Amino acid sequence: MALPTDVLRLPGYAFRDPGLLAQALTHRSAAPLHNERLEFLGDALVNLIAAEALYRHWPKADEGTLTRARAELVRESALAVIARDLDLGRYLILGPGEMKSGGHRRDSILADAVEAIVAAIHLDAGFEACREAVLPWFEPAIAALPPPNKLGKDAKTRLQEWLQGRQKPLPVYRLLAETGDEHAKIFRVSCAIAEPPVECEGEGSSRRAAEQVAADCVLGIIDPVARP
Repeated sequence: MALPTDVLRLPGYAFRDPGLLAQALTHRSAAPLHNERLEFLGDALVNLIAAEALYRHWPKADEGTLTRARAELVRESALAVIARDLDLGRYLILGPGEMKSGGHRRDSILADAVEAIVAAIHLDAGFEACREAVLPWFEPAIAALPPPNKLGKDAKTRLQEWLQGRQKPLPVYRLLAETGDEHAKIFRVSCAIAEPPVECEGEGSSRRAAEQVAADCVLGIIDPVARP
């Protein structure tokens, strides 16, 4: 399989077999040899790498806490963040329909590409090299996890609890903008609280995701300790 003209260069890893990288970046809409089988393998590898990292990060956490934390790290939106950090969108090989609908921005396609690339690295160089290359991609998200006793509570919930615990008015969320094609919309919202007066904006691929970003921003201003 031919590589795109502008070749993706991953931090900390260079492929011995560039064809594996090309396949990992190829969506099923673009060619018969696409990334779905790699995605299948990569899903298992990502779960293993995340699980081992969490096991070491929280040596006293119980199984339930570790399971919830792993779910946070490997969910579609979290993998899409990694994809955007790696700038995968510009290198994806998509069919005409997906290109037209903005598939290079869609969380599901980006997350699948991350899993496929993890599998491609594993096949190219083995598990140890794969773990060494991939673990740094997850380190920011691991560092940003809330304390174990707050795990599972999203930013909107934590903000609401912070305000209710101090008998302050609840936040108000407003939709500011909705842009992009039907299948690749970007939402921009604001989150405002009255006491103390703080307002933040957030963007996401859904209104709820944008609200979470805005709520997290407000939390970071009013009480950094409450923010993971």
